[in-house]
Amino acid sequence: MYFDNMQDFWRMGGYGLYVWLSFGIGLTSLTLLWLDSIFAKRKLMAQILNEHARQVRIKSAKEKQAETSV
Repeated sequence: MYFDNMQDFWRMGGYGLYVWLSFGIGLTSLTLLWLDSIFAKRKLMAQILNEHARQVRIKSAKEKQAETSV
């Protein structure tokens, strides 16, 4: 589409409000989805590390208990 000036570009033939609002909502939605994915990944990694540390502590306690019972 060809526009004579920037004002025509922003107005988009009278539909500028709807066009730019839809772009804004789309960009906001994608940004929120991206941020949610980042925070979910961080939370998952923290849970994995905590579970791994728990498993190590359990294994260590079992080995210590086996040593003391012998």
